[in-house]
Amino acid sequence: MKTDIFARNKLALQELCLAHKIPKFRASQIIDWLYAKQVVEFAEMKNLGRETIQILQEQFTNSFLSIRCLKELTASSGNTSKVVLAFADGETCESVCMRHNYGNSICVSSQIGCAVGCKFCASGLGGFKRNLTAAEMLAQVMYFAKQLKANGERVSHVVIMGSGEPLLNYENVLEFIRLLHDPELFNISYRNITLSTSGIIPGIKRLQTESLPINLAISLHASEQEKRTTIMPINASYCLHEVVECAGRYAQNTKRQVTYEYIMLAAVNDSLEDAAKLVSLLRGQLACVNLIPANNVQEYGLQKSPLTQVKAFQEYLQKNNIPVTIRKEMGADINAACGQLRNKIEELE
Repeated sequence: MKTDIFARNKLALQELCLAHKIPKFRASQIIDWLYAKQVVEFAEMKNLGRETIQILQEQFTNSFLSIRCLKELTASSGNTSKVVLAFADGETCESVCMRHNYGNSICVSSQIGCAVGCKFCASGLGGFKRNLTAAEMLAQVMYFAKQLKANGERVSHVVIMGSGEPLLNYENVLEFIRLLHDPELFNISYRNITLSTSGIIPGIKRLQTESLPINLAISLHASEQEKRTTIMPINASYCLHEVVECAGRYAQNTKRQVTYEYIMLAAVNDSLEDAAKLVSLLRGQLACVNLIPANNVQEYGLQKSPLTQVKAFQEYLQKNNIPVTIRKEMGADINAACGQLRNKIEELE
């Protein structure tokens, strides 16, 4: 069975090279071809020498080559693209590229499907299938990196906010983050990497010990215990106040502001009373709130809040000294929210 060469750091690649009688220095050349030049076929790595290329072709494989794009859509604005990628076992995931004035951000899925079951998200409609490997997450970044390179651009930010709960796939996600940051791979600053969680407290505590100054985003979506449990069943296991307390310690330890994601659902969590409870919950924390216009998921019957209500909610938080933004909608016309496009493709199969 051939050994996968993709998603290996230099030390790991050097060990593989030596084990197959390839000179150690070839590892740096291979990494340069894969991630700087984004050349993925061994035969095209021109300075490796015929003998090395032959060994690579006989003994190694590049799993990125097994990735297939089933669907790619670009928003009418041109600033957002979404793909459904298929892996070697036929399972699929979604990834999104968002072009901002500060750089290009890739939204990566960490699992196929999702077991958390939030009542406003399409990711879990088909249930949980399996975790993604670090290589499969890196392949999502690589897919868009190759496109951006053709235009003289690069990936500058990565958000682990696609389908799945990253902290329920902890080991693979941490390996992925370290590969992203590796100067010889994608060289993305830890400060430009964001991990979004529904509030898996053991994972947040463990993340604090890693000495990785990545950004933490908490999917909060309600400011009151019972209401959050209704729309986020995971809250029954990791309750609202404990999640916020744990995230507060993360902010203190890392000196990184925590972002609380708050999806605005009409007549569910968008009243000024909800806003007042949110102020009480977050007062004194190193935190900001990101209000998210909801994407309508037909199966759940929830509707997005009117923009006037979103604005009123924002103003209330601002008057009470809670930093707050409204997420810019990008890609609504291409089903860019988590799980939407993948589900539509599976319905057609």
